[in-house]
Amino acid sequence: MDLNNNSFLQSAKRVFSIEKQAIEDIAQNLDTSFIECCQLILDTPGKVVVIGMGKSGHIGNKMAATLASTGTPAFFVHPAEASHGDLGMISENDLVIALSNSGETHEVTSLLPVIKRRGIPLISITGNPDSQLAKASQVHLTVAVKQEACPHNLAPTASTTAVLVLADAIAVSLLEARGFTADDFALSHPGGSLGKKLLLVVDDLMHAGNDFPSVSENVTVKEALLEITNKRLGMTAVVNDKQELLGIFTDGDLRRSLETESNILSKPIGDLMTASCRTVVSGTLASEAVRVMQTNSINALIVLNEQNQPIGALNMHDMLKAGIV
Repeated sequence: MDLNNNSFLQSAKRVFSIEKQAIEDIAQNLDTSFIECCQLILDTPGKVVVIGMGKSGHIGNKMAATLASTGTPAFFVHPAEASHGDLGMISENDLVIALSNSGETHEVTSLLPVIKRRGIPLISITGNPDSQLAKASQVHLTVAVKQEACPHNLAPTASTTAVLVLADAIAVSLLEARGFTADDFALSHPGGSLGKKLLLVVDDLMHAGNDFPSVSENVTVKEALLEITNKRLGMTAVVNDKQELLGIFTDGDLRRSLETESNILSKPIGDLMTASCRTVVSGTLASEAVRVMQTNSINALIVLNEQNQPIGALNMHDMLKAGIV
């Protein structure tokens, strides 16, 4: 069968329309079973174990991953493997969520006697409320779609999309009920860019101690340039005798001074520094420091402690290397 470009677009739009309608139908049919489902999960002292076969298994895998990353400990168990030993991964303190469009998937229903005998709470999500799985469940959520996006009404498409959205609705509802914060989210994503943006603070990246460029307001520009050269940050903090920040002197300040001043090398750095420089305080998120730099079109920031004393410096290169930008 030959399809022209318009046929491809028509097929795509038909799929979007069918799956959108499936989601809207599920939303309209939500009832107290959804509340019971969320409450049962909240009351579970152990983990949520998601099981499903075939396409339902793929959705179940994603459901377990989303739950786990949003404050509800969860993992996926393949039902076929469960029958051959993996049931030992499930304890009496856990809860099982079983996914099956028909509600009669043999690999899933064959586990029911063991689940019931061990007294493990069971939530099922099926398209058939009269199915064996639905009737055996403590809570059942019906996800029945009028049609699949597949033109033969066979391939799981609209039904799996609807279950995926329902699973996300469960996860987000639980997230909000638990008061799960962005910081909590970061703790479960420490290795990715999300974790870096949410966990790293300026103290983790700044140049401190002997690596921090700082000079007294009374030193000459020549002496300040030596400090800038040695510390290789393109800037130096300028402080008073109490080690309080007075300003900053950068490569840009040097270029601007050369255009208007003569014999600047012997002049006090306090005369040529930028007094109203941008700063952040210790403990500021690195992502916030990036925002400050980008908003003010600058490449460096000085980090202050609570006494207004500079304790470190960082620049945009540090942020790039850390993956914050």
